[in-house]
Amino acid sequence: MATGLRVQNIVATTSLGKPVSLTKLARTQSNTEYNPEQFPGLVLRVKKPKSAVLVFSSGNLVCTGTKSVAQVKEVIDTVIKQLRRINVRITDKPKITVQNIVASGSIDLMLNLNLLALELENTEYEPEQFPGLVYKLIDPTATFLLFSNGKLVCTGTKNKAQLEESMKQLQKNVKEAIKRIKK
Repeated sequence: MATGLRVQNIVATTSLGKPVSLTKLARTQSNTEYNPEQFPGLVLRVKKPKSAVLVFSSGNLVCTGTKSVAQVKEVIDTVIKQLRRINVRITDKPKITVQNIVASGSIDLMLNLNLLALELENTEYEPEQFPGLVYKLIDPTATFLLFSNGKLVCTGTKNKAQLEESMKQLQKNVKEAIKRIKK
């Protein structure tokens, strides 16, 4: 019933376990943005795979824009190589934690969002403000944006198993809601 669930973005964090001079990094690397008056972190842009990494002086990193954990590892390795240029030597392999996965797909059904908003629990639907219905799943924890053409966006899962489980749960809940509507 669901088709082509594709990961669009992974947000992951790690700690390098060493302090980083953001001023030095900003001065030596052209792919950075650093405005400490506005934000305490430095934004480091990586071209391949296309992503952005927030680097904090504590050595904590937040990586966004990748589409797989393998890509996250690749990006973190790139950042570590750039840090070597300013004499920050990372010897331990950083432990990466996925914080959020954003995926998109389709449920292959035309959805009556007005009726689903009434039948499903934990929904928000204000078509004047946004065309999608926001549906929060409790177990597994996930938030869906559902559109009347059946397309969807899922956010809030931390791994592929959770993502797949939340899709199964969504499909089950939507099917049951449609049955109740038709009665």
